[in-house]
Amino acid sequence: MSSLGKWFGVLVVLAASAFLLLQVGAFIQFGTRPFISASITPTPEMTVFEVRRGQTPQEIAAALQQQRLISDATLFIWWGKVNRSWGKIKAGEYGLSPTMSPKKIFDVITSGISLGFPITVREGENMYEIATRVEQKGFGTKKDFLALCRDADFISKLGFDAPQPLTLEGYLFPDTYLFSKKATQVDIIKKMVKRFHSVWGEAEKTRATQIGMKRNELITLASMVEKETGAGSERPVIASVFYNRLRKKMRLQSDPTTIYGMWSNYTGNIRKSDLLTANPYNTYMIPALPIGPISNPGREAIQAALNPAETEFLFFVSHNDGTHEFTKTYEEHVAAVKRYQIDPKARQGKSWRNLGKQSPAGAAGAVGK
Repeated sequence: MSSLGKWFGVLVVLAASAFLLLQVGAFIQFGTRPFISASITPTPEMTVFEVRRGQTPQEIAAALQQQRLISDATLFIWWGKVNRSWGKIKAGEYGLSPTMSPKKIFDVITSGISLGFPITVREGENMYEIATRVEQKGFGTKKDFLALCRDADFISKLGFDAPQPLTLEGYLFPDTYLFSKKATQVDIIKKMVKRFHSVWGEAEKTRATQIGMKRNELITLASMVEKETGAGSERPVIASVFYNRLRKKMRLQSDPTTIYGMWSNYTGNIRKSDLLTANPYNTYMIPALPIGPISNPGREAIQAALNPAETEFLFFVSHNDGTHEFTKTYEEHVAAVKRYQIDPKARQGKSWRNLGKQSPAGAAGAVGK
């Protein structure tokens, strides 16, 4: 071979090597750079990307390119092959954005940590309020949610000891839950009730029996405690007032129960005619607990109902700051009402918000009017 031929061969090899290096560089650049630079879109909108069980690499890559999360489906497939990532893909819903590199996208969709959509149930919220939030989050209608909460056949499958509750009011345990976007209302309710069962265990059942309370009665009383005060330290004392009144066969006269009984017509104020309207929740008319819970109590309220303070208090009235004045006699109670409710100066500069939690409905009222 002539020297010219040798040099030509060397040039061909060098050119091929250079081309290969360029290709490798482009491939690495593809895998480590996002489709859209974060400097161009600093706060990109997150895309919910679903990886379905049984999907092929070609299907996943094509879907990513179609949603403009990657620039090249073929290169994405090869990136996964080179890095042996395809066998690690897990089905789920993931939050992706075009500012993520293919490498980062693979990190996310192989993590198995699916995107969750939160629904928060706050202590003292009732099933109507929860149903509204479920609807707002896009998980079906409020009407359907409430229908499930009243469905005896559905409730019978949720693991309650007999007798099962008439509705699921009181048993949608307060917490923040994460759900897949495909979650049904059945899934949502089952998870909330399962959380209740994790709190209402054998110790709680035994304690309720010791104090002569059935589960529904105990949760009903706990739901009232939850609505009456925003101060955690007061819960056992509030519970003691209700127990003391029940023992004396006194009406509980709790505003939150009255409000619950007229929920669909409640406009923010209780009128005297409301207090005189008989229904199974109006404790101004019935000398007992209401027929069922009026809210969904948290762990502390349940424990307060199971372990009330030992007091002789029969009345309480709001200090207008989320706490209450407790009294033993009607005369003391009347004086407390005059001091904290009738005197306009008692309300100035005060708010239950100072306690840093949601207003307990009825906290501005008084037991024993």
